[in-house]
Amino acid sequence: MIWHPRHMDPELKSRWPGAAMRFLALRLLPGDDLRSALDLAFRAEREHAGFVVACVGSLSKVCLRPAGLDTPMALEVTLEIVSLSGTFSENGPHLHISVSDSKGTMLGGHLLEGSIVRTTAEVVIGLAPVHFRRMVDPRTGYPELHFD
Repeated sequence: MIWHPRHMDPELKSRWPGAAMRFLALRLLPGDDLRSALDLAFRAEREHAGFVVACVGSLSKVCLRPAGLDTPMALEVTLEIVSLSGTFSENGPHLHISVSDSKGTMLGGHLLEGSIVRTTAEVVIGLAPVHFRRMVDPRTGYPELHFD
């Protein structure tokens, strides 16, 4: 079957007016834990939904969980943040990161606590006037994003 918007379950999408958005710009310092700092910054805001708009920076250590693995991976080496994407909710963040080393070798996965900023991390978070929650979806067996 070819996907068409009319086939989408109404519970799988949410809309809000762009004028209702707010943005939070952060610059994290050397030694800050990237995931923890972003979670704390989001929780200090009044909104219940957020998402990463942009991120650039570097890490001296990354802790992540690669796709399909249950065991976390930690790497202590100079790394550039190539991308960071994800959502923030009252249930905590769901963030994916890609980093590259001095040879350009890339690594990515779920961002975990223990990922330490090396020089800076400049992050913009979009804050939305909706509620994001994580609820177990019987179709996947995982806590997935739910809107209300």
